[in-house]
Amino acid sequence: MTEIVQLVVFMLDEQCYGLRLAVVERVVRAVEVVPVPAAPEIVLGIINLAGRVVPVVNTRKRFHLPGKEMELDDRLIIAKTARRTVALLTDSVPAVLGIPASDITEGPEILPRSDYFDGVARLENGMLLIHDLDKFLSLEEERELDAAVARN
Repeated sequence: MTEIVQLVVFMLDEQCYGLRLAVVERVVRAVEVVPVPAAPEIVLGIINLAGRVVPVVNTRKRFHLPGKEMELDDRLIIAKTARRTVALLTDSVPAVLGIPASDITEGPEILPRSDYFDGVARLENGMLLIHDLDKFLSLEEERELDAAVARN
C-alpha cells in the first residue's frame, strides 16, 4: 500500500508551497502584527492568538521573494516547530492535499545542502515545494527572537 503524505498548500505569488499537515495547527485571516524591536529580520512581529503571543515569520523574505504589503485576504498558517509555535504569512491557503510518497522527491536528492527545502511533489499543473518548518528560523534567529520577546 502506498503511503500518502498530507500537505497544506500555500501560495506566494503564483508559486505553490507545502508544509506537512502534522505541523499545522490552523489557518487564520491576517490580523494586525505588532512589530518587535530587535527581532530577527525574518520576523515581522507578533500576534495575540487566543492569549498566546506568536511570532509572525515573513515567508517572502525567507524565500527571497519580492516583498508586498499585507492584505486583508492574506492568511496566516499557525504551525509548530520543534521549539515554538509560529505564524507564516502567505497569500492564500487553497488546499490540503494527500500526495503519494512516491510522487515526492526528497530535498537532498535535488539540492544536497538545501536549508528550508524538504522535497518536491510533482502535481498535474506544476510542482509543489515542500518546506521543513524546523529549519525556517536558524539557531541565531531563534536566540534573537527569544531575547526580543523577553524584552517586550
